[in-house]
Amino acid sequence: MDKQRVKQAMLELELHQYEASRDAYCGFVSSARLDRTEPIEPDELAQAALARDLSEAFDAPVHAHADKVAALGRIDFGPTTNVEEGSIVRIGGRWFVIAVATDRFRVDGHELMGISAAAPIYAAIEGRTSGDRCPFNGRDILIEEVI
Repeated sequence: MDKQRVKQAMLELELHQYEASRDAYCGFVSSARLDRTEPIEPDELAQAALARDLSEAFDAPVHAHADKVAALGRIDFGPTTNVEEGSIVRIGGRWFVIAVATDRFRVDGHELMGISAAAPIYAAIEGRTSGDRCPFNGRDILIEEVI
């Protein structure tokens, strides 16, 4: 599996989600603005207040996706033998990318999912290598492969 294609796929996924969040945020911000040169009706004021509240709800996702894009730019996706940031790990037949949390995505015919170094499973598998077993949530898990 080509780790640089995996990194690129993750970047594209996060950039798409960043842009969607940003567009929604900007849409709500623009509808929250009132034209002060004309009389303002009570329903216009209520709609603007609702749009303002919704835009605030989209502010956090915009920043979260921007932070993920920045993190992906910093993480080294070079070859690894131990589980660390930038590793691709197979556990239970599933592929996980240690970088940032993402939805599932496909690269080279493999389904992957990004997990953060802050995820509880990462704490259990950090530093381990292919063939290692470790406890997680009361179960014994096998690290099948580390790339």
